[in-house]
Amino acid sequence: MIQIENTPNPNALKFLSENTISEIGTIEFQKDKISEIKNNFVKNLLNIEGIELILLSDNFLSVKKLEKASWESIKPSVISHLNDYFQANKKPILEKKDNENNTSKADFNKDNNEVINQINEVLETKIRPAVAKDGGDIKFISFKKGVVTVELKGSCSGCPSSTMTLKKGVQNLLKHYVKGVNSVEAI
Repeated sequence: MIQIENTPNPNALKFLSENTISEIGTIEFQKDKISEIKNNFVKNLLNIEGIELILLSDNFLSVKKLEKASWESIKPSVISHLNDYFQANKKPILEKKDNENNTSKADFNKDNNEVINQINEVLETKIRPAVAKDGGDIKFISFKKGVVTVELKGSCSGCPSSTMTLKKGVQNLLKHYVKGVNSVEAI
């Protein structure tokens, strides 16, 4: 059974499943990069008119639509695609074997120094779970001269409240837990 949850972004919805959707963590796919995508389920979903991007996570899928597109036609199509997939397959949409080339930028930076390790720890344990509840994800990009750069994904990208979340939530938490963090910016 698929459940739908609203997100703070009016152009994004979260589709929850009792089945595992991704074994490899949270991965975002954008329609403008569809030619690079190998996964047929993802390609088919992005080919639905009005869908701009999708984010697959452990047990949910976030869909971000174009401003002019209507949820009335998109919601049933997404639910149908998910139900059809899990009826025909007893495996996740994204499996561990699919992860060969999906190393995140954060993985390359994790061991650079203690401050970056602390930033990643706060992002993983305190921020990412909260962002995931809203159908999004946050990825560490860099730390230079007191400024943490992150990338907001899924329903968080382009969300009207993402600036407030970034400054009031993410920035305040990182400044509290990690000495040397002065501000947080999104790319």
